[in-house]
Amino acid sequence: MNGFADHGLDESAFGDKGGISVKSFDAFPKTKPTYQQKTHSGGVWTVVLIVLSCLLGFSELRRWWAGHTSHTFSVEKGISHDLQINLDIVLAMKCKDVRINVQDASGDRILAGETLNRAATLWNHWSGKKAGHQLGSSQQEREKNDHSSAYEEEDVHDYLGSIRGYRAFADTPRVPRGFTPDACRVFGTLSGNKVQGDFHITARGHGYMEFGQHLDHSAFNFTHQINELSFGPFYPNLHNPLDNTRASTEEHFYKFQYYVSVVPTVYTTDSKNLELLHPRVSPGSSDEALKALQRTWALRSTNTVFTNQYAVTEQSHAVNEYAVPGVFVKYDIEPILLTIAEEWDGWLAMLVRIVNVVSGILVAGGWLFQMSDWAKEAMRKGRRRTDSFGGVLHGRSASMEEKRVYTD
Repeated sequence: MNGFADHGLDESAFGDKGGISVKSFDAFPKTKPTYQQKTHSGGVWTVVLIVLSCLLGFSELRRWWAGHTSHTFSVEKGISHDLQINLDIVLAMKCKDVRINVQDASGDRILAGETLNRAATLWNHWSGKKAGHQLGSSQQEREKNDHSSAYEEEDVHDYLGSIRGYRAFADTPRVPRGFTPDACRVFGTLSGNKVQGDFHITARGHGYMEFGQHLDHSAFNFTHQINELSFGPFYPNLHNPLDNTRASTEEHFYKFQYYVSVVPTVYTTDSKNLELLHPRVSPGSSDEALKALQRTWALRSTNTVFTNQYAVTEQSHAVNEYAVPGVFVKYDIEPILLTIAEEWDGWLAMLVRIVNVVSGILVAGGWLFQMSDWAKEAMRKGRRRTDSFGGVLHGRSASMEEKRVYTD
């Protein structure tokens, strides 16, 4: 019926002749070893597929173990009236000649000079340190420094590790005997309204009216180095865009301007517990708000960081004698909340991914193995056809030539 008898074959070639066994109930009868053709390429393909399955399966396991980072934007619903500003800046002027103030959109003026700490120092103590960014007084120098500086993206664990340690400003280097301080370090934290504002550093007698206070123009030098500028809870080890930024000028009337867009940000590895936080709470506004939250909330501080990151644009230029020179930081609070969470899939999802990878490799490997066999078979048939036309010129085939050799 199937043409087996024409080739001298019967059903006995594909199974046991008699007897009842488990093999007799197999829905897919196996060919006897006598009629199987073993090849070396089949064993090689098997080894290759096993190695690839192990490598890609281990890669999927590592990827699952590392987790994935998700970025979520939402409207900032937290209610907070205050915003903490952390500042550490060194100016190439004497402390008595420096004035620091904050003016916000609500009209309040904060005398930051009375809140922040001042320390007389030497500019050489700070200029000798390597700065992360250097802003020149000319456009060419700024473009050169912008191309040389690069930012590296940090993951959630980098931010979680940065909150550990002593949360305080570093000590000011002592001035050696015989040296006169020529610079002023201004550092500390101050609390302002959580609205758009302007933080500015000017010279004595310039900017705000001061009776009997006027500084000679030749003493103006707003060359500065920003060691720390952050908003919200103070984390000294958390890097911000303006940290370790140095800007220099040789002009007396020069205006440094920084436009800052502040975005409330949360870094966490426990996003499920983060959902339990009341949406009206804003722990990233100050240290006090963060401490109040930690006393009433079960989320560990080692798993979540409430902070504020910002983007900054610098625009500085020389001004005339009728303008006010200085260092101006204009900041604006964005009404969005960025949540960066590191998450892990469940065990079942990991197993499904590994099974998909291994099964895909086996299926693709089976197709490639069949295609290679088909290619080899086609090459064999081509060779046979070439050999069959070997006796066209002399009218004799290769088999006839062999018989002639034997008869001779």
